[in-house]
Amino acid sequence: MRFRPCIDIHNGKVKQIIGGSLLDKGDFAKENFVSEQDGGYYAGLYKNYGLEGGHIILLNPPESEYYEADVIQAKKALKAYPGGMMIGGGINIKNAAEFLNAGASHVIVTSYVFKDGQINYENLEKLYSLTTRECLVLDISCRKKGDSYYIVTDRWQKFTNVKVNEETISKLSAFCDEFLVHAVDVEGKSNGIEEELIKLLAKCRQRPITYAGGVGSYDDLIKLKKLGNDTIDVTVGSALDLFGGPLSFEEVLNICARP
Repeated sequence: MRFRPCIDIHNGKVKQIIGGSLLDKGDFAKENFVSEQDGGYYAGLYKNYGLEGGHIILLNPPESEYYEADVIQAKKALKAYPGGMMIGGGINIKNAAEFLNAGASHVIVTSYVFKDGQINYENLEKLYSLTTRECLVLDISCRKKGDSYYIVTDRWQKFTNVKVNEETISKLSAFCDEFLVHAVDVEGKSNGIEEELIKLLAKCRQRPITYAGGVGSYDDLIKLKKLGNDTIDVTVGSALDLFGGPLSFEEVLNICARP
């Protein structure tokens, strides 16, 4: 299980938020932590530790007055660690190349592909042609409705009709290099992982998967490692001491690296 670092940017600041609280209206989010450091600081730290494959997420929509400030922060991070981090948030056919040229290893895409409640294969094919599979990550972040998990879009505010299951992941694996999965209902709450979702993801071996959401203790990491058969990577946000939480960055790395 690899540790994948993160840099979440909202209203031009590096933050940790409660994922389910995010609203486009008023650019609102319940905050767990607002950093005095910029994106370049965190990217430089991750580079020094040799941590690859982390993600930068722009949490404001492109229409927001804060979006350009988010992009400035993101580009500071990409400059500090070229080729070391992915970027997501408002990525589409018009700006994907810009971020790849700025140093992103991959672009992470949700709403451009999962559109109007369905998988928009036309948009997916366009991105696939532009970025190639090796530079494309699909964000299949999800919330539970009934007995199933469904992909959510537009800063996790809108449900699609697309279930997160083995069939969906297998079908999409032909187009992307990796998957990123935020368990949105527990994201930012640090009160436990989505065990059922992790068991589901552990059955899907076609592409690397990074799980995010709910890690609040070292026991959560150990449980994730076991439930995921040591095949699912993890990111930790609000619970990490880098972002004001109780978990030691060094100890988290140690647990993830244990055989």
